[in-house]
Amino acid sequence: MTSGAGPASAGPVVHIVDDDHDLRQSLAFLFESVGIQALTYPDAATFLAEYDPAEPAVLIVDVRMPGVSGFELQERLLGLDYPAPIIFCSAHGDIAMSVRALRRGAVDFLEKPYKPQQMLEVVQEQSREAGRRFSEHAHRQAVRERVESLTARELEVLRLVVDGLPSQLISRRLGTSVKTVDVHRARIKAKTGAESLGALVRDVLHYRIEP
Repeated sequence: MTSGAGPASAGPVVHIVDDDHDLRQSLAFLFESVGIQALTYPDAATFLAEYDPAEPAVLIVDVRMPGVSGFELQERLLGLDYPAPIIFCSAHGDIAMSVRALRRGAVDFLEKPYKPQQMLEVVQEQSREAGRRFSEHAHRQAVRERVESLTARELEVLRLVVDGLPSQLISRRLGTSVKTVDVHRARIKAKTGAESLGALVRDVLHYRIEP
């Protein structure tokens, strides 16, 4: 992994994954000339070995590379729930390629050679999107971890709360007292650090977390 010279911003980093050395370096210098930090990788395997999944980022990925292709890298990152916006680039792009990339969640597909100003505009826009995505991803991960800290019984109660059942119906469903259910509800709120069970339920539904 290498980085171009120049001042770096505090915003998302740009990862450039391309087997063309000259193109990687020219892009890195282009971004860092306007204060955008850029890191370069000669192939997908190097990127996967070195990137920080928690660091807000934008990816620029070549479609055709030795070893793991750009599309294969996209699939692996989807499997890892990596939220960075992906911009594909190719000197051999066609409509079928761009449709495939965009359907799988890529944010843009640019043909080489591209105009520097066009690339800058796309990356600057996606840097703002990356900030939003990574913030939401971190919140989702935090909610998931807190939910996973619950006991099996507390998870049962939470599932029924998510289904909209009040304590009386939950107690009948679980064959226990209303008081016991209320104790579980209080423990769920305390363990997850939620402002209220209602707020926790909203997060669970919003992030599609299975209790």
